[in-house]
Amino acid sequence: MLSDRIEALLADKGYDADATRAEIAAAGVEAVIPAKSNRRVPIPHDREKYRWRNLVERLFSKLKNWRRVATRYDKTKESYLGFVALASIKLWIPFVHDA
Repeated sequence: MLSDRIEALLADKGYDADATRAEIAAAGVEAVIPAKSNRRVPIPHDREKYRWRNLVERLFSKLKNWRRVATRYDKTKESYLGFVALASIKLWIPFVHDA
């Protein structure tokens, strides 16, 4: 079940639709989606959790500097995810190791 694996779905305003929110709620997951400006009755969202989305977006931006990740050269998902893990580790090492 989806709710066993994730606690909340962080998405931008493009996913603010009643059908999307209903499907997420049916799966037992919290929808952290800011309301569009043209929504008649704005639906509140957890602003603290939404701020984590920025970190994820910045990580993907840095990973896309690796051509192999951006263009998905690998044929299998295992080798692709393996290379994403290696690239993530290479990005992470400077923050935990003093050179």
